Amino acid sequence: MIDYKEQIALKIAEITVTNKDDIKNYIEVPQNTEMGDFAFPCFRLAKELKKSPMQIAEDIKSQFGENELIDKVEVVNGYLNIFIKKDAYIYDVMKSVLAEGDNYGRSNIGNGKTIVIDYSSPNIAKPFHIGHLRSTVIGNSLYKIYDFLGFKVIGINHLGDWGMGVCRTIAGYLMWKDEYDFSERPIDSILAIYVRYNKIEKEDPDFKQHAVDALKKLEAGDEEITKIWNWIIKVSLENYQKIYDLMDCKFDSYNGEAFYNDKMDRVIKELEDKNLLVESEGAKVVMMDEDIPPCMILTSQGTTIYATRDLAALLYRIDNYNFDKCLYLVASEQALHFKQVFETLSKMGYEEYAKRCEHIPFGLVLDEDGQKMGSRKGNATTLEEIFGESIEKSLKIIEEKNPDLEDKQSVAEKVGVGAIIFNDLANSRIKDEIFDWNQILNFNGETGPYLQYTYVRTRSILRNVGEIPTSADFSLLNDKEGYEVVRLIGSFGDVVKSAADKNEPSMISRYLLDLAKAFSRFYNEHHIICDDKNVQDARVLLTKVTGDVIKEGLALLGIRCPEKM
Repeated sequence: MIDYKEQIALKIAEITVTNKDDIKNYIEVPQNTEMGDFAFPCFRLAKELKKSPMQIAEDIKSQFGENELIDKVEVVNGYLNIFIKKDAYIYDVMKSVLAEGDNYGRSNIGNGKTIVIDYSSPNIAKPFHIGHLRSTVIGNSLYKIYDFLGFKVIGINHLGDWGMGVCRTIAGYLMWKDEYDFSERPIDSILAIYVRYNKIEKEDPDFKQHAVDALKKLEAGDEEITKIWNWIIKVSLENYQKIYDLMDCKFDSYNGEAFYNDKMDRVIKELEDKNLLVESEGAKVVMMDEDIPPCMILTSQGTTIYATRDLAALLYRIDNYNFDKCLYLVASEQALHFKQVFETLSKMGYEEYAKRCEHIPFGLVLDEDGQKMGSRKGNATTLEEIFGESIEKSLKIIEEKNPDLEDKQSVAEKVGVGAIIFNDLANSRIKDEIFDWNQILNFNGETGPYLQYTYVRTRSILRNVGEIPTSADFSLLNDKEGYEVVRLIGSFGDVVKSAADKNEPSMISRYLLDLAKAFSRFYNEHHIICDDKNVQDARVLLTKVTGDVIKEGLALLGIRCPEKM
């Protein structure tokens, strides 16, 4: 497919004698096609060319000349609005998407580059909590997006599998294991032990010593304690895997905190060799620049903390992955922690790698009353509960709407899980997510079920047609509604690239909603199956590629599409 932005940027750069890539980065796609198919804000060149945006726009327009791609150019308030030749564009888009199939929108811009994504990372010995939903959903989508663009992606589940938390459970297990049933759902009994231990410790602080002793034994490699620890990890991962399978989520590494136990001495030694460790109230810290508090490396008791482990993990990832980018999907509250870790890495002599590290923050999950989920005010807090409830609600809706549908349970699973995922990715990740069942499972709103239903509608139309044509006269799509659908399909690849550039999957979510709405308008205004065979063939193929792009876009979000609903 012709890269229209590239061609327009080349022409503008030639006229203005400026950098083509800079021009291309600022070319926009107006929401309203009456403002052009592409637009360039000329104020971007005002300082460089020492002219007003209006004058620059008029100068460019006057020199644009005849062009096989461009129909006309208009100037509006310093913007250069560019209208392309619709028939040629429609043909180019339709031909490309039909020829490329599942590869449509893919790119090789990531070839030879490695992206490490650290996401999900729940704490073992507890069921998968809603607090890890956003990290998992956003990270999983970014994994798929970067893979789609040709990057080598390393997905890492940095498990919280070490320290006092798990050792409280181990200590409690040693004392009370005979009081619990571990045959049916061992993760529930493990959690019950953890809760019981913490309750006693709050009332009797000296009770903490049992966990301290367990940690010492675990660090010393005690056979019994290590066996219990490994069992807790196994049970925890089995619980998590059920959720990951539902979400079409995978990882290339489960190296958690414990993996780096023997790798932290290197961090401390390198910091000492570079005279970066400073004593502060008995602790060892690295002083930061500007207004950032010091980064603690060793506590006053001489023990390591999260920052030490994260630095050890970074050195391991540098050695083993030589990454071009390392992303951390962690809530916004941890922004200071990552500033300290990245700056410490830079001070250690790894400036280039520190620049490649990025904390990808996100907001909280709130209930419909604006309260943080997890407060146990009657709302489900484990992902197993939440997905189970969503699937159950979806099944009930499907049974009401289509009682004769085959394999309703499988469809309900795709709809229920997709609804939760899309609700998370529908808006900018930095915004808090509102968890409202009435909105999440709405088949008519801006939701996952609405997009899945739009895909299913395209498949239903194709089944009614029977034999799908392989070609058509695409100039017959040159009406307002048809062209808008084609225009959106043509921008799919650019949207995916932008989502990667900003690490923002919601850009794909918003795009898919725009495409679904545009197709709905087209469907309502034009009979797809009609008397004119030429018109029908063109509209049927537009229906097909719309469904294909919606399905591919949802897959990039981690959402599967049923064929019927």
